[in-house]
Amino acid sequence: MEKIECLIIGSGPAGYTAAIYAARADMKPVLYQGMQPGGQLTTTNEVENFPGYPDGITGPAMMVELEAQAKRFDSDIRFGFINKVDFSGDLHKCWTEDGHEIHAETVIISTGASAKYLGLESEQKYLSNGGGVSACAVCDGFFYRGQEVVIVGAGDSACEEAHYLSKLCAKVTMLVRKEEFRASKIMSDRVKKVHNIEILFSTETLEVLGDGDVVTGVRAINTATKEEKTIPCTGFFVAIGHQPNTDIFKDYLHLDETGYIKYEEPGTSKTNVPGVFVAGDAADKTYRQAITAAGTGCMAALDAERYLAAKH
Repeated sequence: MEKIECLIIGSGPAGYTAAIYAARADMKPVLYQGMQPGGQLTTTNEVENFPGYPDGITGPAMMVELEAQAKRFDSDIRFGFINKVDFSGDLHKCWTEDGHEIHAETVIISTGASAKYLGLESEQKYLSNGGGVSACAVCDGFFYRGQEVVIVGAGDSACEEAHYLSKLCAKVTMLVRKEEFRASKIMSDRVKKVHNIEILFSTETLEVLGDGDVVTGVRAINTATKEEKTIPCTGFFVAIGHQPNTDIFKDYLHLDETGYIKYEEPGTSKTNVPGVFVAGDAADKTYRQAITAAGTGCMAALDAERYLAAKH
C-alpha cells in the first residue's frame, strides 16, 4: 500500500497538464497513463490548432512532448491503469489492475472519453493509419478543404459537424440510419437548407473504401430498398457519440445521464467528493478539444493544491 498526495488517473492533455502544475507545486503527483496512453489525441494525425505549434504537430508527438514536460518536474508517470476506487472516506483508495493499493489525499480524474465507431474492419484500418477516418470534424475538417466527405450520424453533434464541414468541403454526404434525424428540429432544419449537404436517410455504411493508404469512397446500402451505392469521398467522419470513461466512479461521483462527471461547482474542477477533481473530456461533452482539456487540467491541479493547503 502506497500513500501519496496526488494521484492523476489518465493521461492526455488534461492529465499531463495537471501533472505539470501539481509537480511544480511540489505535490509529487503519480500519474497512471490508462488503457490508451496519450488519450484520443494518439488517433489524431495532425494537430494544427494547438497554440505554440506554428507548423502543426502529430497527436502522438505532442503527447510525447507533454509527457516529457511532466517528467521534467519529477512527475511519477506509470504505465498501467486504475480499475477500482473507493471514495467513501477521507483518504481516496484506488487500485491498479494488478492489485496495487494507493491512498491519495487528492485525485484528479482525466480518463477522457472514447469516440464511438461503427466497428467495421475497413473503418478501423483507415482510422489506425491516419488515412481519412475521423471522429472530430473540428480537429480534422481543415485537411479536406475543397474535397468531398461523408459523415455518419443523426444527432445534434452530427448535424453540427456536417454544417461545419460544409463550409470547408465541396460536398458533404450525411448517412442517417433511420428515416429521420434524432437531432433537434433547429439543427436538422439547418443542415437541410445547406446546398452542399446531401442527406441519405435509411442508409447504413457497409464498407469504407480506399487504396490501402487513404480513403477513396464509401459503400452504403439503403435499408428500405436494399439498393447499394458507392459514394466517392476522401474523408469519412463518424459522429455517433462519445462514451466517457467513467464507469469505475459511478458509485461515488455524480454523473449525468450519459456518464459524464458533473462539476459540483461551475467554474471549478470539483466533484461531489471533496478532494476529487475532474479534468478534460470525462466531464466535457461540449468542446472536446485538446486545448480545453489542458486548461481544465491546470484548474484541477490548482484546485487540488488549494484543497491540500486548506487541509494541512
